[in-house]
Amino acid sequence: MNKKWIVASSVILTLGAAAIFQYLGFPLESKPVSVPTEELVVEDVSNEVFLYGINVTGLNIVEGTVSKNQTLATILAPFNVPYQIIDEIAKKSKEVFDVRGIATNKKFTVLTPADTAQAQFFIYEPNPAEYVVFNLDSMNIYKAEKPVEYVQKEVAGIIESNLSSDMSKLNVGYDIVDQFADLYGWSVDFGALQKGDKFKVVYEEKMIEGNVVGVGDIKLAYFEHRGEPFHAIPFEQNGEMNFFDQDGNSLKKAFLRDPVKYTRISSRYNLRRFHPVQKRYKAHLGTDYAAAKGTEIRSVGDGVVTHATYTSANGNYVKIKHNGTYTTQYLHMSKIASGMKPGQRVKQGQVIGYVGSTGLATGNHLCFRFWKNGKQEDWLREKIPPSEPILAANKAAFDSKKFESLQLLANITYPGEAKKLVAKAEEIPSIPTLKTKTD
Repeated sequence: MNKKWIVASSVILTLGAAAIFQYLGFPLESKPVSVPTEELVVEDVSNEVFLYGINVTGLNIVEGTVSKNQTLATILAPFNVPYQIIDEIAKKSKEVFDVRGIATNKKFTVLTPADTAQAQFFIYEPNPAEYVVFNLDSMNIYKAEKPVEYVQKEVAGIIESNLSSDMSKLNVGYDIVDQFADLYGWSVDFGALQKGDKFKVVYEEKMIEGNVVGVGDIKLAYFEHRGEPFHAIPFEQNGEMNFFDQDGNSLKKAFLRDPVKYTRISSRYNLRRFHPVQKRYKAHLGTDYAAAKGTEIRSVGDGVVTHATYTSANGNYVKIKHNGTYTTQYLHMSKIASGMKPGQRVKQGQVIGYVGSTGLATGNHLCFRFWKNGKQEDWLREKIPPSEPILAANKAAFDSKKFESLQLLANITYPGEAKKLVAKAEEIPSIPTLKTKTD
């Protein structure tokens, strides 16, 4: 089988019109920067070969990365692309991708026909998930996404210090830590974890070309706190996917546990607290969450904005009425989110502002206040009613899903634990809950 070594030509062209060079980033008295490239070996086979959705059979392929201060002009100059074409493609591409945004260390690919030295395609990758194709012949420019693969990830761990650091040691990203904390927010006090508490979580990783570029949602979870087990079993009911415990009770509440993603509580509801700014004892009728400036603040539940303004004590703040019983308030924001105004409807989890230290505050934090029937209450002691449990009509289907989930969790081992093998459902005879009658 024949193999062709495809090597980029290094041709330095004479600089043309000064106005074009200046627009494209060419210094008038500087030499073009050399193009870092790598050689590729492409095998001649009877089947056609595609790259970036382009039939590259018979084309020379050169890959490289953008060097410091390189522009579209300096990248394409060694590939015999006339400057008038570079200028035209740069102007035409603005609506798809502005070539002035070409950045250092980003990957590019140049495709050149074997019978000519002039490049036919230029492909630029602004991020791991997308690429921009420049057809230098037809002047067609378009952006496309790379194929994505979702891979199931199963992780188990034992708490040594705190949830965030112990999950991070197992290469679990902060997005999953936040989802896990939200999932169990009303069941477990993550500020009072004990060494030896355990967790298991099943989620999806988003993969592109073998590299992890993001994560999906949690699919299944388990937490053991002080020896008490807390299952999170997924089940769709009334057209909505939620998580339920082993008894079929919903883990979802009317409110999120925390208005900011997983963080620490720096000050609790206290009827006699020494105020750090006013230097006197004063009731603190809220819960303070320590977080970096700019951290997103979320509405804990659906509701209507009643206030989105500034006062000298509260700083920038938003107040939301959720129903005839509950109201919440979010103080000391660095900035109120766009669109927040009285009368605006918000959804649970929607970003309403960003952590700051405006008003009477000594540092960046969120002071969260909670009213029940017009009286401020201790948010952390409030018993929020759960959502609807598994309906009687869905019990058989839920039992089947529960059995499948418990089997998967049992096969996920903790660090240092021997691998288990739990029999699959189809290997166990006569399990009535696995069969449901359908019309």
